Amino acid sequence: MQDPLKWIREELELIHDKKLFRLLTELETGQSPEVTISGKSYILLGSNSYLGLSVDPKVVESAKLALEKYGTGSGGSRLVSGSSDLHRMLEEKIAQFKNTEASILFSSGYLANVGTISALVGSDDIIYSDELNHASIIDGARLSRADVKVYKHLDLNNLQALLDSDKNKTCKKLIVTDTVFSMDGDLVPLPELVEISEQYGCMLMIDEAHATGVLGKRGSGATEHFGVEDRVPVVMGTLSKAVGSLGGYIAGSQELIDFIRNRVRSYIFDTSLPPASLAASITAIDIIENEPERREHLWKMVEQFKTGIEDTGLKVLPSHSAIIPILIGDAEPALNFAKMLRDNGVFTPAVRPPSVPYGMCRIRATLMAQHTQEHVNTALKAFRAAYESVR
Repeated sequence: MQDPLKWIREELELIHDKKLFRLLTELETGQSPEVTISGKSYILLGSNSYLGLSVDPKVVESAKLALEKYGTGSGGSRLVSGSSDLHRMLEEKIAQFKNTEASILFSSGYLANVGTISALVGSDDIIYSDELNHASIIDGARLSRADVKVYKHLDLNNLQALLDSDKNKTCKKLIVTDTVFSMDGDLVPLPELVEISEQYGCMLMIDEAHATGVLGKRGSGATEHFGVEDRVPVVMGTLSKAVGSLGGYIAGSQELIDFIRNRVRSYIFDTSLPPASLAASITAIDIIENEPERREHLWKMVEQFKTGIEDTGLKVLPSHSAIIPILIGDAEPALNFAKMLRDNGVFTPAVRPPSVPYGMCRIRATLMAQHTQEHVNTALKAFRAAYESVR
């Protein structure tokens, strides 16, 4: 009998041939500056837990207390039986944190983007999307069935040209972008983008996943950093990166949140976040707002690490975040470089297509507030050793 899944075997062979096959690396400890893998200690330079809050004792204690009071699961979707006072408290906390009227929780940032974008626009509408936007934005745009027009990365002149070509169309129009781009670490010129969206009467939606907790005086993100909190109508963010917990959210006007609650399928039909994650996020946001010294130390370590990498002769892509992308090129050399780093006690995986374009494979190093000068010096030594071996 013919195997109907034979094509999968052939596809896997192709993935292997292109050096794109992926395996999991299991960490035996939490997201700390030093982790254990297969019984050996490594400096971790690949975590999105930028402030180390996922292992913070106060955050962990909040999760424990919620487990004891509420149990492990939420029991259902928010509109059935899965909505608790913790959900409301966290939504109120996020709205205050983002300086908006209201917010609404999702089980992940991916679900927040996919569901919200596909509900805001439809088949007769237009989306303008940065070419390096996250996959969740791309997938949400595809699901919307809108006409998706991709503009060159951070090229607002290109965006304006596209908007000019559509200025006589009366459909809904949505501009959507990351604020900090996950693979490059660069920052959108948000004030200029806000001006454009207002000039052309477009909805503007931003993804604050990698900006939340890192940018802004209070760590609120790019809207605070640029002083445009009251001018961005749709703000998405995650609780799984700097906040150190789980989930995603949309923040905006009360009308927007009411619309999402009644129309977004990835909210309506999804089991809600568990109590421990909700409590952890509430405490973590309090820490982000009240302990700015964590961000100050993080930025100090970022600058020292970036300077040290550049001094080795490696190519560092322009970055304005805790993400430091070190360009290698093709997939196999990037894999080899990551292996040499691991041999020297540093764990940070190589990033390959489809996460980045072909020929743009890289080591995506990320710093945490708990990294010390000693961690940075040891990591730089490992990078120098890896670079010398491939020159």
